[in-house]
Amino acid sequence: MSEGTAPHLLLVEDSDTQALVFRRTLESFGFTVDRTRTAEDALVTLNEALPDLLVVDYRLPGMNGDELVRILRQTGHTRTLPIIMLTSDEATEVERQGLDSGANAYVPKASGPQLLVSRMRSLLRQRRAVPGHSASGGFRQARLLVAAADPEYRDWLRGLLAGDGHTVSVAEDEQAMLKAVANEEFDGVLVSQPPEEDAPFAWVRALDAERQAIGAGFEIAALVEVADPAETLAGLAAGADDVLPSRDERDMLLVRVRSILRRKLARDDEAAGAARERERELALAHARAQAEASEALAAANRDLEAANAQLRETQAQLVQSAKMASLGELVAGIAHEINNPLAFILAHQSTVERSVREAMTAEGEARSKSLGKAADRLGSIRTGLVRIQDLVVKLRRFSRLDDGEWSLVDIPEAIDSVLTLLQPKTPSTVKVERRYGPVRTLESSPALVNQVVMNIISNAVDAVDPDTGRIVIETRTSGDRFIIAVADNGPGIPQDVRERVFEPFFTTKDVGSGTGLGLAIAYGVVRSHGGEITIETGEEGGACFLLSVPMRRQ
Repeated sequence: MSEGTAPHLLLVEDSDTQALVFRRTLESFGFTVDRTRTAEDALVTLNEALPDLLVVDYRLPGMNGDELVRILRQTGHTRTLPIIMLTSDEATEVERQGLDSGANAYVPKASGPQLLVSRMRSLLRQRRAVPGHSASGGFRQARLLVAAADPEYRDWLRGLLAGDGHTVSVAEDEQAMLKAVANEEFDGVLVSQPPEEDAPFAWVRALDAERQAIGAGFEIAALVEVADPAETLAGLAAGADDVLPSRDERDMLLVRVRSILRRKLARDDEAAGAARERERELALAHARAQAEASEALAAANRDLEAANAQLRETQAQLVQSAKMASLGELVAGIAHEINNPLAFILAHQSTVERSVREAMTAEGEARSKSLGKAADRLGSIRTGLVRIQDLVVKLRRFSRLDDGEWSLVDIPEAIDSVLTLLQPKTPSTVKVERRYGPVRTLESSPALVNQVVMNIISNAVDAVDPDTGRIVIETRTSGDRFIIAVADNGPGIPQDVRERVFEPFFTTKDVGSGTGLGLAIAYGVVRSHGGEITIETGEEGGACFLLSVPMRRQ
């Protein structure tokens, strides 16, 4: 029963008139009421669902109320079910029997509804106060199997046990008995073997062997004509748990069967309690293991984070070292490119000065010749200055790519700048072909061009033949990916080496010619863009590096 819902009770009362009076009275106090006429019907109802409280009349047709309560108290699910015993009797002995059977309270019918309702509410308050109380699970009737060859006795015994509130199945011979226990679960099996058979208790021996084979826990009661000490010892030795007189007085036989069932149900409750205790212990052990694992994982994460921090610091130092090495090579090339036009600018400057001085003192044709010579030299000077200016513009553009901020980058323009800066390293006989697609811009970090593309093109220049070398640079899109391809006609990269070229410090160049960090850095940069870098064989047999990155920052 949950908070805010009407308490549900089961009333066991054979009188229709009194049942109607009780129903109306209790419903007026906020209870919902179900009713059965007999204790046997009550067991069937309880087998389906448990009420919050049971109100049972002591005097009932067939099984009395105290017998019903005793059966309910044998099962764990109904052992704490609140039960009130009603009776019209005033004798103290009736009250004693009702309470002794396991009822929680005894209320005379003549005492009026107020006492009954007060008792009910008190029991319900106590039931709600029990931590973890739940009415789920339901009452389970005891399941018995009667194995008897005599049909008359078999039917009599089935009726007797069913009248005592048990679910009863029957078997007419040994094979039917063994088949039944193999296919169904029983709490007890009552065995009445024909006395004329040559092997006494043969059914019991076979049943005990089957019980051990299937791991069942039912009780075996051997029914004999006379349960003298010799018969009892023989039955127990055959595997029976008890030996009962088959023709015992009706009530005494029921008492003995109930005793057997109490042992079985108590053992089941004990096993269930042990299983719950094991589950609790396993849950506690699991929780402790989880806590220990969580602490170990936290410690491992701290160590991993420290190692990652150290690795990032080392990687940053290696990247900076590689960048400085590339920068030194780049500066040397730029200095060479600037020095060449600067040299002939200075040389032509002295020629211009001399020609202008000569023109100032000369006349006529000599003057015109000097000024024409000065003009020619000034044109050459202008050409050299334009070359220096173009180089500076490309250098400034390249430097803006190194500011570290993500932005929309014109990839073809950036590649052109890279090619200009690599021009001192690139022999004039090496042909560089540009195949730029219609989409030019890409949202990327500076490192994608000034480290990755520059490194790959520089490697291509190193790989091709100085006289017949050819490099093809292509940009295109595929879906939401921007692709940069750099292919050459060099010797290519063997398949077994391709898996290692992105490893730090791995290089195919001569000792002292490379750091082995360029492609490792390039791989990390492309991965940080959410992209991929792969190596294929180009159209002319050389290496083809494919860079595929998302068009927009992930």
